[in-house]
Amino acid sequence: MSMIRDLRAAVRPSLRKDGGAYNSYDTTRDPTAASAVVDCAVYRDGRRAACDDTLTPHEAMLQVRREGGFAWIGLHEPTEAEFSGIAAEFGLHPLAVEDAVHAHQRPKLERYDDTLFTVFKTIHYVEHAELTATSEIVETGEVMCFTGRDFFITVRHGGQGSLRALRRRLQEDPELLAKGPSAVLHTIADHVVDGYIAVADAMQDDIDDVESEVFSAPSKGKGTSRGVDAGRIYQLKREVLEFKRAVSPLLRPMLLLSERPMRLVDPDIQKYFRDVADHLTRVQEQVVGFDELLNSILQANLAQAAVAQNEDMRKITSWAAIIAVPTAVCGVYGMNFKHMPELEWRYGYPMVLVLIGGVCWAIHRTLKRNGWL
Repeated sequence: MSMIRDLRAAVRPSLRKDGGAYNSYDTTRDPTAASAVVDCAVYRDGRRAACDDTLTPHEAMLQVRREGGFAWIGLHEPTEAEFSGIAAEFGLHPLAVEDAVHAHQRPKLERYDDTLFTVFKTIHYVEHAELTATSEIVETGEVMCFTGRDFFITVRHGGQGSLRALRRRLQEDPELLAKGPSAVLHTIADHVVDGYIAVADAMQDDIDDVESEVFSAPSKGKGTSRGVDAGRIYQLKREVLEFKRAVSPLLRPMLLLSERPMRLVDPDIQKYFRDVADHLTRVQEQVVGFDELLNSILQANLAQAAVAQNEDMRKITSWAAIIAVPTAVCGVYGMNFKHMPELEWRYGYPMVLVLIGGVCWAIHRTLKRNGWL
């Protein structure tokens, strides 16, 4: 509770003696340091209003309240001090502010008064020449969205998942952008889910490669296939689970946005969320299938290793049986008794060698015919 009280105090603007509020977004940050605000603009009738690139969130909201439209503010990994003034300006709930600043949140949709707070997990596929037991296959990031009547705020965490290209693309569609902040929310949701589809297709190739190696037939004369390194399969399974944690929790928020009427979501935009939910359902089914398939591949690989070990033991046992014949015969004739059969026989030595060779050949042929050698 003390942390929440501290956060509420952080987002409460400082008051002047005349009752106004200071426009201070970070009283502790070095003014020469880079700002967490990546872009700040006002959109009116679906078009970006002509304004200075150094427009502050406070100035953007003054324009919106004076001339209409909505403000779209993008931030990248802001600190509490950097975000406190913006939170106060737009009346953001302290709990949502805390989640946005500290990140590492589960995908979700929450409503605080007249603001929707949405968390998306972004997934980026890491290209790799060869899958190893330590390969990083996916990188995750986060995009938090605050959707209000006349503002839209994005807080991005992670080195990937930039929204600059998405913003430019959306600006090229004034008709859609004129629908307001909910149109931006849909575009970001669609962008994130499209990223999931691309990652799922890339991971499918990795899984197919591992599956082919595990179930490929052994080369002639090389015996049973021993599969692949189980560490590679386990690492791939871990990456799939990380992907699953990003996809599965997001399905319910997308269904809510597509099915439940909300004041902050334009009815025309709500129809588009259905398409996003359909694509997300497809990706979720793929990821669940990946998890089950990797379980089967891992079990098959372990079974192949057990079969290979069993075959090695049979070969060792077979050769031990063959070697036991000369060992037994030589052991008998090495006992140094004075009266032993064939000791004085002229052909005794070659006869024993022929007997040993014949018995060993017969055993070898029998074991070979039965598949032990």
